[in-house]
Amino acid sequence: MKNESNQMGENDVWYYLAAFIIIAIDQVTKWIVDKQMALYESIPVIENFFYITSHRNKGAAWGILQGQMWFFYIVTTIVVIFVIYYMQKHVKEHPLLGWSLSLILAGAIGNFIDRIFRQEVVDFFDFIIFGYDYPIFNVADSSLVVGVILMLIYTLFEERFKGEAKQ
Repeated sequence: MKNESNQMGENDVWYYLAAFIIIAIDQVTKWIVDKQMALYESIPVIENFFYITSHRNKGAAWGILQGQMWFFYIVTTIVVIFVIYYMQKHVKEHPLLGWSLSLILAGAIGNFIDRIFRQEVVDFFDFIIFGYDYPIFNVADSSLVVGVILMLIYTLFEERFKGEAKQ
């Protein structure tokens, strides 16, 4: 049973465990791509739709802010501290909030590990959707995007969720 203070309860440790598992999957998949594939090598999974492509990114999404590692170190450190703080204080409000923060935390840490140890991020999911070659991404990026989408959903319905919790 969860205690009623602002501290996390025993069941809330699952959010951190999920983040840890996602970070592990992210790092293992990046390691496999880094060790088993040549840079820019591409393996078709579904021809003209999905490829595993070995790519490196020294910037952010869509290659913006290339080489600005100190910027990423500072911003990611702030984001991770904020997310952990917010998880400690507010994760009880609704499971959707907990899972969204867990995914954001995992994605931020997964790419942070790359930036610290490789000075670049390993990307490999390569999709062509309706003729558009979508920017190549990784597990951490996916985790961040899904976490942010869930956070937006939580934010849109926050008052309704709080009303349900009071009933």
